[in-house]
Amino acid sequence: MKKFSIIGAAGYIAPQHIRAIKESNNELVSVFDVHDKMSSVDPYFPKAACFSDPITYQNFHTAVKNTLDFVTICTPNHLHFEQIKWAITQNANVICEKPLVLVPAQLLQLRSLEEIFQRRIFTILQLRLLDSVQQLKKDILSKNQNEKFKVDITYISPRGNWYFNAWKGKEDKSGGLMTNIGIHLFDLLLWLFGPVVSIALHKNSPAVASGFLELEKATVSWFLSVDASYLPHVKGGNPMQSFRTMQINDTVVRLDEGFENLHTVSYQNIIAGYGVGIDEATPSIELCYHLRHLAITEWGKKHPLLGKY
Repeated sequence: MKKFSIIGAAGYIAPQHIRAIKESNNELVSVFDVHDKMSSVDPYFPKAACFSDPITYQNFHTAVKNTLDFVTICTPNHLHFEQIKWAITQNANVICEKPLVLVPAQLLQLRSLEEIFQRRIFTILQLRLLDSVQQLKKDILSKNQNEKFKVDITYISPRGNWYFNAWKGKEDKSGGLMTNIGIHLFDLLLWLFGPVVSIALHKNSPAVASGFLELEKATVSWFLSVDASYLPHVKGGNPMQSFRTMQINDTVVRLDEGFENLHTVSYQNIIAGYGVGIDEATPSIELCYHLRHLAITEWGKKHPLLGKY
């Protein structure tokens, strides 16, 4: 049984981590958040020590240093780097929500800290774990084709107006749409089809981003949005709640089904020693950083949804 602490325990994603700790048969020792409502802990670990003052939290763990196996970080993206550094100095391994960092250069320092403290830093990129994606990876590896796969990927996850006023909608804190949500998409593409050969950006706004990637094994037109007006409609005229699909040649793979226990599977993999570490997370972080600083161009095949509105 491993001992955990969570930083950011009042946030949106924290309940999935809390449940994953329980379902992987481990113990949550403490939780911290500047917001003091952390009731999502109660059904699983009602006796966990709870802190809303950072100094008190740090002092608590200084007093019991070397007793934690993992610190889980569920905070806004721009805080990850400093919090990962603190956690690893407590001689704990780290599980951090995506993205590990916003600036690729910071990964070098994290690698150095892993070596100094002999601990590991992992992230959560759970799209890789979907059954449909696992099978797709096997199919791709089994094919020795000369022509590249032709891929259209559509990733629409609607958000209300709150999104743009929260930290998630601010590029300096979240990395913007292409990093905060898109990193799942880009990690998946790079994991399946290999490294980037060339890249084009066709649109980049707070609600919509789209572009073209030439990868080692595929050419990809991608579309990412939090705008519900792009959602297709189902029978009866009602829009779908989300729409995440990838078409590879003539095959369509759904990316919005089977998410129920992927955080738990991620934790099980990490504890077993083969989670997604710094080296595996690096390519998508580098790609997102590059896209944020890329000019709009007309080069490359545009996604069919780009001209819809």
